[in-house]
Amino acid sequence: MQLQFGNRSRDPDIRHLFDMTDVIFDKAWLAGAEDFDLYFMYRDLYLSRADNEKLLAQGLRYDITIIPPSMLGREYIKTAGHYHPAVSGGAVTYPELYEVLEGEALYLLQNEDMSDVAIVHASAGDKVLVPPGYGHVTINRSNNTLKMANFVARDFSSLYEPYRAKGGAAYFFTREGWIKNQRCSKAADLRRLEAPDSAGLAKLGLKKSQEMYPQLREAGTLEYLTRPGDHLELFKGLI
Repeated sequence: MQLQFGNRSRDPDIRHLFDMTDVIFDKAWLAGAEDFDLYFMYRDLYLSRADNEKLLAQGLRYDITIIPPSMLGREYIKTAGHYHPAVSGGAVTYPELYEVLEGEALYLLQNEDMSDVAIVHASAGDKVLVPPGYGHVTINRSNNTLKMANFVARDFSSLYEPYRAKGGAAYFFTREGWIKNQRCSKAADLRRLEAPDSAGLAKLGLKKSQEMYPQLREAGTLEYLTRPGDHLELFKGLI
């Protein structure tokens, strides 16, 4: 499933069902399921050589992920879930900026001790900033394909093991609604949020009506993604 981005066709990294057996809720369904493609990740995208040079200079990466509609037994299709490591030499972890290009998404955010768990609903044009200290899972609950983009620092590897160790996130979204993960008994109750409004986006130099990709051409506007410790005030009140 190639993606046409600018003048280039890009092949994806593919997440398969059997890559995620540890975090699937419906184990009875999983026991009889065959492997199939869940979602498609197109990493390190750029429209021109100049854009690529700007991304490299800022230590950033621009990706697109496509999640077709599907059910994993009783559970709606989702990503595997991961946290980010701390910036080298500090205690603040890397954030990540998402944008829904098509469809709608549920972003399930949780901090490491699960004392805060929030679900953010986002539709086309919405941007969601995953702040330092939070892991996240993306869920496609609709009958339409979800296409989303992200900006993230390029020089780290995501941490998937905490989600695998708990059998998934703090909650699963199913046909019956939200079900708490029994292995996360101390997790906080879900907070339900909408994506940032115009005022919240303005703090990030963003608008719902404009795609975020051109921000890579404005030096310094995305520095909070690579040097979050210098921008802690920016993250307050966003979730």
